[in-house]
Amino acid sequence: MIPLFSPLDYDWPVFRPPSEASSLILQVTSGCSWNRCTFCEMYQGKPFRTRSPEEIELELQAVARVWPETRRLFLADGDPLVLSSGKLLAILQAARRHLPALQRISAYASPQNLDIKSVEELRKLREAGLSLVYVGIESGCDQVLERVQKGERAESIVSGLNKAREAGIRRSVMILVGLGGALLSQVHAEHSARVANQTQPEYLSTLVLSFPRGEKRFQQGFGKEYRSLNLRGHLQEMHRFLACLELDRTVFRSDHVSNVLALRGTLNRDRPKLLSQLDQFLQQVEQNPDAWEKEFSRRDHQTL
Repeated sequence: MIPLFSPLDYDWPVFRPPSEASSLILQVTSGCSWNRCTFCEMYQGKPFRTRSPEEIELELQAVARVWPETRRLFLADGDPLVLSSGKLLAILQAARRHLPALQRISAYASPQNLDIKSVEELRKLREAGLSLVYVGIESGCDQVLERVQKGERAESIVSGLNKAREAGIRRSVMILVGLGGALLSQVHAEHSARVANQTQPEYLSTLVLSFPRGEKRFQQGFGKEYRSLNLRGHLQEMHRFLACLELDRTVFRSDHVSNVLALRGTLNRDRPKLLSQLDQFLQQVEQNPDAWEKEFSRRDHQTL
């Protein structure tokens, strides 16, 4: 919820997940503390800083005067979980004190920042109101993670996500289709599915890799051997990823604007239906490949 006239002093640009469209956004950090991922353009040129308790307190007071019935709160920017548990607890407690109608508090979180906290620390954050974290793991393949400078390994991703699960915090996990290019497409799909199987996220989504500002910086991590996936390759990678999943009750969404084909379901219950939809769409693409590839290329350069 970012109205035209707001009592909040945002440090732009501000990003939030699509499902937080109706949430109040409170910046507790600005930018991203890592900010080295070669595929990410969200916080380029925006220095990272933590906001002072005084700033946050004043903004919560202002929100309480204007929107006292706020029910959903999203903590921004890129990774508020980089803050110490003590600072986060103070922020959560202040939010609930000023906004007693709050029903949900959520935030972006990197696996690493989840993993450095103990289960007990995360449980205290859950008890203070943090009920959902959005975790862009991007890939479960160590080769891919290293080449895109993610700063994670599959081991740390699994550990961080499972700690959050044990603490009672729901996880919304995101995978980037096409992140390994043609060379690593198969292992990217299979290892990403393996991480999902080991962590059983409550929510799982896929986005398609795109570069509105160009992909030169990204390609440097792969060298001359890099070759991007065409639309057919993306769909085949999605098919392999879904086919390798073994999930008990995960809400799956592949309906971001970057995806040419929207897929929705609960895994693994709806996996046969989703794989069938992919197969049918692949047939359409193969019947008119030039038109579909042109549409896919257009989206690739316009989506952030």
